[in-house]
Order: sequence, then structure tokens, then C-alpha cells
Amino acid sequence: MQGGAEEPAPLRTAVVGFGVSGRVFHAPLIAADPDYSLDAIVTADPARAAAAARLYPDATIVPTAEEAFALDLDLVVLGTPPSTHFELAAAAIARGLHLVVDKPFVPSSAEGEELLSLAADAGVQLTVFQNRRWDADFLTLRKLVRDGALGEVRSFESRFEWWRPEGFGNWRDSATPAEGGGLLHDLGAHLIDQAIQLFGPVAESHGEMANHSPRSDGGETEAFVSLLHDSGVRSRLWMNGMAARNGARFHVLGSAAGYTKWGLDLQEAELAAGVRPTDPGYGIEPGDSWGILGVGDSGTPVPAERGAYPRFYAELADAVRGTGPLPVDPRESLEVLRVIEGLHALSA
Repeated sequence: MQGGAEEPAPLRTAVVGFGVSGRVFHAPLIAADPDYSLDAIVTADPARAAAAARLYPDATIVPTAEEAFALDLDLVVLGTPPSTHFELAAAAIARGLHLVVDKPFVPSSAEGEELLSLAADAGVQLTVFQNRRWDADFLTLRKLVRDGALGEVRSFESRFEWWRPEGFGNWRDSATPAEGGGLLHDLGAHLIDQAIQLFGPVAESHGEMANHSPRSDGGETEAFVSLLHDSGVRSRLWMNGMAARNGARFHVLGSAAGYTKWGLDLQEAELAAGVRPTDPGYGIEPGDSWGILGVGDSGTPVPAERGAYPRFYAELADAVRGTGPLPVDPRESLEVLRVIEGLHALSA
């Protein structure tokens, strides 16, 4: 641009894995952001490879991560099962590539600590895709808490439930907790992270877990977690893949008011349906989905903040270029892992 600073080149990016994570979340967000170029997609599945080539004709489709890592890249995004994260992340770091790892970060906090050490030694940026920090409902609740609309928050209830008795149809149906499987790793990584973001470090925790799937050695299909934060707030979190009826997404009680929200954020469904993050209506919740703030039977709908998954990659571009912090500090995801490990240890 004449008379101004030259625009930085797009960050050359590879997405490893083209299941739900790579296809629904990462590839659309990267392709829509001019700070990135989607240069490569890794999948060994012929049908997924064909879909990737159709959707992203400018990307190179390769069957192995090693082939992608050998390309001229800046950034690697891991959207593979968590049991593969440590090995793939270590290989990317060894090549000096910046890195996004989908949640759950890794199966154990010890592996996570080692990756952070490797990334620091290599001088690369490492972050974790905790995208639920940019859900419309979470952004709305965070604003209410910060503005004091609830008074002093005393109790936070959060649920992520659905009716899927047949299972997921992917690695989640068979992965053990040691492999990063089970709803506590999968959804708990989001719900615990959200609770800590809202109310601070955890002083005490306990949980209840059950496995209702035919596989007795798989991870839990239902979990309840109770967290007492240093701030004094009590968080109660439910996650269930076999819930015949769903409870409220959020139910928050404070000294001045309460807030109740039903239904899940729309962005995943929008991205899966082909809505682009740049579309004018993306991330905007209709009024009949807004949460209610009030006391007793008296309540007022609260206009929802706009869902903002694209902000993750916008902030990551700044961090890689040295002009801002990472969108998610990976040490925060390590703290979530430690809470999960503690809950599993208590239930053993």
C-alpha cells in the first residue's frame, strides 16, 4: 500500500484431521480470515480427502502429518483425537512450527507441561482451541458478571447435554480416559474452563461419573462436577451425551438477580451447515433464544452478545506476529487438565 506499512504475508497453515474438528471449526475459520492461507489439509480417509479438495481447492491434501510438516508452513492446527496430540505436537514444534491444539489439550498434564517446555525452547507459539470462550451465551454471561448485574454471584450452574444414545460414531465412542476419552475430557474441558474464566482458580472439586455405553472400558458418558472457587462461588457442571431432556444451559444466582439461559450456542451448527464466519448473520442469536435476567417470576430478556469464534484466529495472528497475547494461554488449559485428573483420581 503506497505511503503505508506493507501488509504482512498470510500465515501458511495446515489443518491436521478433517473430521468434525477440522471440517466444521478450523478450516472454515482459517479460510475466512485474510491473515491466513489454508495451504494443506491432512486426512487419510478417501471420502474426507475428496470433500476437503472440493471445499478448499487451493489446499494440498496429504494423507500424513509428516508430509504436511515438510511443506513451507508457519502454523499447524491439530484436529485429531487427543491420544495423537502429544506426538504430533512435538513433531511440529521440532520443525519450528507454531501450533494450535484442539481440546482436550493432551490426555495428561505431564504431557502438556513437556509440550510447553518444548515450545518455549523452540521459540514457537502454542495455544489450545478453547473456542467455547467465544460462545454467544458465555460472552453475554461474562458481561453480566463484569457489569455487576447479578450482584455477588453465589452459584453457577452450567450444562452441556444432548440425546445421542447411539454414540458419536467416531473415536469418542471407544477412547479411554487415559487416551483423553470420556465426556469429562471432551465437554469438561470446556465447562471447567468457562467456570474458571468467570470465577477464578479452583480450591476444591469433586465429581460423579457414569458410563452407560456398551463399552465398559470406555470413558464416562455422563458426569457431574462441583467446583468451589477461591472467590467463594460454587460451580456445578453437568455433561451428558444421553440426556433424554436437557436442563438449562446456564442458571446463575447472585445477591441481586438470577440469569437463566436455555439452548446451545449456534455457531457450530452454522459452520456445519456451510454458513461462513463473514456472513452478516453469523453468530447472532434470535431474540427467542436470549437468556432471562431477573428475580422470581419477573425477568427481562438479555440481548445476546454476538458469537465470536473468528476472534480466536484473529488474536492468534497477532500473537504469532508479536503484537498481542495468545487467545488462550496453554497454562490455563493445563490447569483444567489438573482438575480433570484430580476428579478421575477421586473416582478411581
